[in-house]
Amino acid sequence: MDPAVALIGSTLNATSLLSPRAAGRAAFEIFLRPGRRGRVRPAEREVHERAVTEELTVHGKRVVAYRWGDGARPVLLLHGWQSRASRYAALIPRLRALGLTPVSFDAPGHGDSGGRTTTILEYREAIRRMQDRYGAFDSVVAHSFGVTCAFLALREGARAGRLVAVAGVSEFGYLPARFAAGLGLHARVERELRRRIEQELFAGTDDVWEHFDAAHDPAAVPLPILAVHDEGDAVARIGQAHRLKAAYGDRLELLTTTGLGHSRILTAPAVIDNIVGFLGEARTGGVADGRPGARAGAGSGAAAGAAAG
Repeated sequence: MDPAVALIGSTLNATSLLSPRAAGRAAFEIFLRPGRRGRVRPAEREVHERAVTEELTVHGKRVVAYRWGDGARPVLLLHGWQSRASRYAALIPRLRALGLTPVSFDAPGHGDSGGRTTTILEYREAIRRMQDRYGAFDSVVAHSFGVTCAFLALREGARAGRLVAVAGVSEFGYLPARFAAGLGLHARVERELRRRIEQELFAGTDDVWEHFDAAHDPAAVPLPILAVHDEGDAVARIGQAHRLKAAYGDRLELLTTTGLGHSRILTAPAVIDNIVGFLGEARTGGVADGRPGARAGAGSGAAAGAAAG
């Protein structure tokens, strides 16, 4: 464990011996903050700079939005925690070649957007603003925490033809659990953190953990779905993908990889090929009875991982 992270965890644990509420409040503030902002990487720079940039206001925060194309057949790209829109640079030219318009945004507290904190509700609001601007999405592609946010938005009125969920977190309660484990927090601190999430962040929402769960009410997201997940993902464990498969059944195709982890999976050539193939099926009529067809490497972690290098 990083020494700075270990120090934060031990300080919160020590504080909780005297005041669990104080420790929980501090943990809650840290939980909401992405912290470090991801920078545009050299390999992303050219694609990033080709985007038309616009600004949205979400809960009083300035949000930078991006568009590659004229707006026809928009595909919404949702980044994950401590990430940014430019991480999709390898996928964007492939989407343009399909005649699609990739659109995205840096969530509050991320990339070039304002603010220091963000929540799933702010993601949902940004998605609504993007739909107001571009209309129904041809597809949505999401990564990590963006997957959780995508399912919520689609359940609550966002319109799209297809969904790609890469290295997604499906279980909302997994987020505070992993946060607590990462800091080595005592159970009493995690309990207080969860209480504050329920009562302060989502006051008035019944059963927060079920409501924001991506596997909740699958009939409300009646789309063909491609889920891509690495068997060795240490951030979002593979069980998160299996939960989605169990909930969505034949409408969800699960592609597993090996050796790509949580982040590299988003840029792996074999994964991008499968995403493009899945989205391209909407144009070629490759979906029968609402079920996506098999793709190269689907269901074979060894094959997909080897192809991705």
